[in-house]
Amino acid sequence: MTPFTTLTGIAAPLPMANVDTDKIIPGRFLKTIERKGLGKSLFADMRYDDDGREKPDFVLNQEPYRRAEVLIAYENFGCGSSREHAPWALVDFGIRCVIAPDFADIFNNNCTKNGLLPVRLPHEVCERLMQQSRMGANARITVDLQRQVVIGADGEEHHFEVDPLRKERLLQGLDDIGETMRLSPAIDTYETRVRAERPWLEAIP
Repeated sequence: MTPFTTLTGIAAPLPMANVDTDKIIPGRFLKTIERKGLGKSLFADMRYDDDGREKPDFVLNQEPYRRAEVLIAYENFGCGSSREHAPWALVDFGIRCVIAPDFADIFNNNCTKNGLLPVRLPHEVCERLMQQSRMGANARITVDLQRQVVIGADGEEHHFEVDPLRKERLLQGLDDIGETMRLSPAIDTYETRVRAERPWLEAIP
């Protein structure tokens, strides 16, 4: 998993509340367990018409937001079903951070397990950041996880809270498997000691 430290990039405004996971990645695209390739289906029902052509009025079909690394939305982002494909699709598109007033709990958990940083900021701050993002490619937003601040295009800093354990895992680029593998020496030591102390366990089928 790619570590998340400091990100400076284009932010795409999505002025919508209650964006559920079916909007983020519609159910018909959940036939794969591969994380790659889902970015093209991100927000598919909003990005494409019935013939598969891009809708020019959707933000991610416009320049410079095709290259967005930050997405700004309103309340209850990621509600609905618990599909992990939602953060997979966002990350595959190139989004590394979503800023919103709040997130659905399961989506929030899935994000941090996949290198995607969910940042909670008050509605009025999200509104200001959206206004700045509409200035185009020059209006870049910086997200500094170590300092826990979002720096708007106007230079103003906005502090956000993050769980210390999740912060450390994002900074280190560790998912659940990576966290376990980091403990491999201790696990190996324990298993060696148990085999020596209780050799009869080896005989249990």
